[in-house]
Parts: sequence; C-alpha cells; structure tokens
Amino acid sequence: MQHILVPIGSTESAKNSLQYAIDFAHEINAKIFVFRAYSYQSKAGTMINVDAIIERETNLYLKTMVNAVDRKNVDIKLISAKGSTVESVIAIDEEIGIDLIIVGAKSNSMKEEVFLGKTAGSIAKLTDVPVLTVPNNYSFSPFKNILLAFKSGILKNKNSLKPLESISSKFNIKVNLLQVKTPGYTEEDLVLDERLKALKTSLTISENGTTFQGVLEHFQHHNPDLLCVFRRKRGFFQKLWEKNTVLKQEFYVNIPLLILK
Repeated sequence: MQHILVPIGSTESAKNSLQYAIDFAHEINAKIFVFRAYSYQSKAGTMINVDAIIERETNLYLKTMVNAVDRKNVDIKLISAKGSTVESVIAIDEEIGIDLIIVGAKSNSMKEEVFLGKTAGSIAKLTDVPVLTVPNNYSFSPFKNILLAFKSGILKNKNSLKPLESISSKFNIKVNLLQVKTPGYTEEDLVLDERLKALKTSLTISENGTTFQGVLEHFQHHNPDLLCVFRRKRGFFQKLWEKNTVLKQEFYVNIPLLILK
C-alpha cells in the first residue's frame, strides 16, 4: 500500500481524518495525497478568471490544513481539482493509482442520526477504490483485532483483499472472519476463497436476516478495532447504496470501517 488519498472537507473533521491518515501512513511507509474538489459556475460578462482564484484559495486551504497537523515526516502531496468529488477521485486514481481512501465518516454539518455523510457515502458507492471511514475525533492506533464480515466466500476480484493483506503484513493482528448465512445463500457461498483462508485467525458462521444483524450479534464477542466489509451487489451495503448517506438506524459502528471492493 503506497498511495493514500485524503479528501478534505469541513475544517474540524477534516483535520482529524488527515491526522489519522498521516499516523497510519507513517506506520506503513505510504505517501499521502491531500485532496479537495472545487467547482464554479461562471456567469456571462465575468471579467476575471474566477477558476484561478478558487483554485488558489483551495490550495491555500490545503496548505493550511497540512500545516495544522503533525506531518511525522510523511511524504504529503496536495491536489486540487475542478469538478465533483467522485469524478475527481476516479481521475486521480486513473492517473497515479490510489490504494486506499481515508475519509471522515461524516462532516460536522451532518445531522447526528447520519453515520456516513454524502462525501464518504458517494465515494464508497461510486468509486472502485477501497475506503477507510474514520469516526469523528478518533485517533489512530495500530490495529490488533479485525472483524471481516461477509455473506459469500467467493472473491471474483483478485485485488479485493489487498488493503487487508497489506495491513496484516504490517501489524501483528488477528483477522476474525464472520460469514453470515442470509436468506437465499447457496452452498457455493460457504466455500472460502484461499485468500480468505490465508488471512483468517478464526471463522464464525452465523445465520441472520442480514449481514449487519450478524455483525451486531457477534460484535461484542470479537471486540474489533477495525470492521471490514465488502461493497458488492450481493454484499453488505446492497440496500444502503440506494442513496449516498447512511443513517445510524441502518448501520453504525464507533470504530473505523474498511470497505473493500
């Protein structure tokens, strides 16, 4: 894992997620790309280059944010891009290759009942880059106990486990697998991919109406400091991805969430 992208939003939550990302990158020797998207609808008769002004102000904001945290000698690059956040993330990934996106679970402006805000939700929903969401005011510490929850043991994408494999190689961790048999599961779903077998410290099989219900049932027993799930058509957030925000009544954890693709 070499390149980590950190989208910057509102000041307080952005500073927290940026410091978390830097602390994480310091542990695994990765490079940080601090990113903010901007947009402006020009009006007829405008005499000045408003785009240039907004771009300059965006870069100044990014520099201010970076100067406000402990950089820990991590290699940090700044990226400002005109357009939507999702379109910009896709373009950045195509250009330099992003291994992981670290983003705050929600901005300060979001209502208390929201777990994932529009920025985190839309990035996780509409891009193919793994996303690590960080709760507000959460500080980084090396992972020790990871819970990976999933329905099917079939992995069609050979790269889907790369972030977890990278974390596992850097930290002395336990990876506890939780396979949830939901209505309509097949015997084929119960066969674990060899890459999952290679990661697992333990395997728990549960039968629940949804994957999230399985997580709720076994969360306290495993007491993880990182929850991992897959975002796929038959996966964890199948219904949640119908919109870009996720409410706490639909899903909530108070630890970082790694969304694999």
